[in-house]
Amino acid sequence: MTSIPSICIAVLAHNEEARIAACLNSLPLGDKDVAIHVIVNGSTDATAAIAGGVAAAARNVHVHIYREGGKALSWNRFLFDELSRFHETHIFVDGDAEIVAGSIKALKQVLKAKPQANAASGLPMNGRKMVHYQQMMRREHGLFGDLYALRGDFLHRMKQNRIRLPDDVIGDDGLIGAMAKTDLANESHWNDNRVVVCEGAGFLCAPVSALSPQSWRMQYRRMVSYSIRHYQNLMISRIMRDTGPKGLPRLLSDIYRRELPGMEPRSQPALFWFDRLALKRMAQAVEPS
Repeated sequence: MTSIPSICIAVLAHNEEARIAACLNSLPLGDKDVAIHVIVNGSTDATAAIAGGVAAAARNVHVHIYREGGKALSWNRFLFDELSRFHETHIFVDGDAEIVAGSIKALKQVLKAKPQANAASGLPMNGRKMVHYQQMMRREHGLFGDLYALRGDFLHRMKQNRIRLPDDVIGDDGLIGAMAKTDLANESHWNDNRVVVCEGAGFLCAPVSALSPQSWRMQYRRMVSYSIRHYQNLMISRIMRDTGPKGLPRLLSDIYRRELPGMEPRSQPALFWFDRLALKRMAQAVEPS
């Protein structure tokens, strides 16, 4: 059997034409021990064309174009339907993040040094709440979707046990972190040390302008998504306490009809309106067409 690169980087990108070049150029282009896969999903802009230009110049970059959007759906499809073998280390990057130099090797090395860990997470290195998020991640052994690593063996066991992320889950990083900490069992097996924060790995987020109407529209949509994530997490937590990830449905919307009754918007003024919109959207997902 021919050898494969020890590191696989999956870049998840949806309509990231403004940032994808900076993201890819922050990765180890041309490194024979690193395979870089750009998963362009549901994009209607020039993301795929820009990524293709980088791929033409760097032999270790491969572009996958999925017409259907959805981060979790694309994550499942790439890892469990397309890859024939898993690499030693799998690293996941959001298409709008720039990766700090040295982060890729640092993530691989920290997993090698911590054999009990299934996952390693990179730290945010800019933004108004950078210090807050760094402290929280160190305290809670947290994992952000912008930059994290998983052992290939962990993904192999997921595939063996037919465990996938629900295709419509929002906040896939939180669920991945929970599955890593439980070692694919239920929450009675929870161990924070199975996720390690890598101090040598970091990412830079896209700057947000308070004066930009586009930023405000993006933040509004993001707040609705955060509310959907909140209610999905309530459903997922019940499953994780009981059967563990083997009990996760292919689509969380398949259990909305059972789970939504009794769920109400939270009383905090900053959350109430977005919760209301989220619950309405989730209810519409189960209405007959």
